[in-house]
Amino acid sequence: MFWGKIKEISRVVREVEISEIRVPDGRFRRIRCDESLAALAESIREHGIIEPLIVRRVLGVGGEAEFTLVAGERRLRAAEMAGLTTVPVVSVEAGEVDAAILAIIENLHREDLSMFEEAASIQSLISLTGMTQEACAKKLSVSQSYVANKLRLLRLSEGEQEKIEENGLTERHARALLRLEDEEEREEVLSIIIKREMNVSRTEEYIEDIICAKSRMAERESKPKGSEQKRKLVIRDIRLFYNSIDHAVDVIKKSGIPVESTRKEVEEGVLISILLPKKAS
Repeated sequence: MFWGKIKEISRVVREVEISEIRVPDGRFRRIRCDESLAALAESIREHGIIEPLIVRRVLGVGGEAEFTLVAGERRLRAAEMAGLTTVPVVSVEAGEVDAAILAIIENLHREDLSMFEEAASIQSLISLTGMTQEACAKKLSVSQSYVANKLRLLRLSEGEQEKIEENGLTERHARALLRLEDEEEREEVLSIIIKREMNVSRTEEYIEDIICAKSRMAERESKPKGSEQKRKLVIRDIRLFYNSIDHAVDVIKKSGIPVESTRKEVEEGVLISILLPKKAS
């Protein structure tokens, strides 16, 4: 049975000059000349291309038949790097839209597709076919929430997407960032996350703190001016704040962490400084 399949495929596979294959413009996948592409080129140089590329025949400007790539651009680039002049291809009869759909689905089955390339693929599939997210999910054998979450990633700017990929951040990092609506704020927060090398949990906590702080500020600004004055009058003795700070410092000391607390009278009031070590002794 296996060899029968091989013979069946061999009847339709043919070698085509790389120079005769045209790669359509505006493809969503970014082919990078990185280590993985170099490794694929070395593998092709040693073993050849195991899986044929998919192309379709179209009429060129001069009326001559030429080949347009449907799927396999990464293998094509690696073959060029390996010094090959021809590649094995399977020619399919398909219109432009059908060929694009086939390319998208073929790429979605690739494990090396980035999160943003996958999101762009899904968006392209929906745009070309006019199908709903639910229908797209069924087509790809995934849940509708999976499709929705992927599409949300495209709300990030191209610059943000590049920074996330270049610094090895995960999809959970990206989804956490999407909780911030303002693009400038997102970019600033993203730079901090990268600089501090925050993991997913720390990133989610950091963004939650930002959102809570903004919520408290909005709530405070929405209150009548008199309500703030009333709140101040409730706390008659400032020593309550001093006691709270002293208690917090005592708790830290009891936990075995050396901490120093100082108070200094300044023109505006009392300056309280707390010094914590960078590492616990």
